[in-house]
Amino acid sequence: MDLRQLQLFVAVAEEGSFTRAAARLHLAQPGVSARIRQLERELGHVLLDRSATGRPGTGRSGGTTRAGGSVTPTQVGEAVLPYARAALEAAENVRHAADAFTGLLRGHVTVGLVSGATDARGRFDIASVLADFHNEHPHVEIALTEDTSDRMLRALRHGTLDIAVAGLPDGGPPPGTDADLVVDEPVVVAVAPHDPLLSEPGPLRWTALRDRPLISLPRGTGLRGVLEQACAQAGFQPRVAFEAAAPPLLAQLAARGLGVAVVPAMPPEAASSLGLHTLRLTPEPRARIGLTWRAGGPASPAARALLAPLRAALTSPRADGGPDAMEEWAR
Repeated sequence: MDLRQLQLFVAVAEEGSFTRAAARLHLAQPGVSARIRQLERELGHVLLDRSATGRPGTGRSGGTTRAGGSVTPTQVGEAVLPYARAALEAAENVRHAADAFTGLLRGHVTVGLVSGATDARGRFDIASVLADFHNEHPHVEIALTEDTSDRMLRALRHGTLDIAVAGLPDGGPPPGTDADLVVDEPVVVAVAPHDPLLSEPGPLRWTALRDRPLISLPRGTGLRGVLEQACAQAGFQPRVAFEAAAPPLLAQLAARGLGVAVVPAMPPEAASSLGLHTLRLTPEPRARIGLTWRAGGPASPAARALLAPLRAALTSPRADGGPDAMEEWAR
């Protein structure tokens, strides 16, 4: 066996698909299938269960290929997977050890970012941090991706993502990760000017939203997690009528009277300019975003080196109090 075979096996196991693994590694899918079959023959065991992947056909390599569906590790594959990951990490550390003698930093770092955060005015200026890091370490390859918080946190724990700016619906990092808090804002509801909720005295109880159509970010986002947890604690499931990927669109839908938007707090003048009124909730929920990484620090020296300037840039207090939360909070 060789390291390339192990890399392909790990990629297919993590992606659950030969096609997605091939795309991730910029390879042709038949070649990925052929190399993994070769590994299975050498080990004398089937490592991947292909039974759920659809109807078989004949691939160019002469073996069977399957399209669609998902691929999962067999019992033997599950046993082999951690050793395959360890072998790949050890091989990478060999390079790092050699480079340390020359002061050269190289490798690959993958950074995840909540969707829409790049639109924030200054709070998430990750582009500048990445540009400065690239100028200092030109041999480090950096990949930046946007995704939901749930998927990014899972990717951190699985080792397919090094660093993420992700929503923390539980207020702190999930097991297996560490985080620095970047955003901590109260959550409010935004309604059109003639909404009946405006006649309610004082902060709204969550039960007031029981039968109302709600407008929220999609499942898997930090703010949606806050909404679902608060409603569950109040004894009901939220009735989400509209989903949108960014808070400004949530506000527009609410302003047209299509429902009650659950959004980060905003100044009254900002709400008024959008044709909205905001109401506080009790118990008051918080929208939190954290700069997150695997517990104990990222595995590679390159990722550890990038984490330091990201922490300095994203967690430093702003003299002006930062941008408006409605414009900066997306996922």
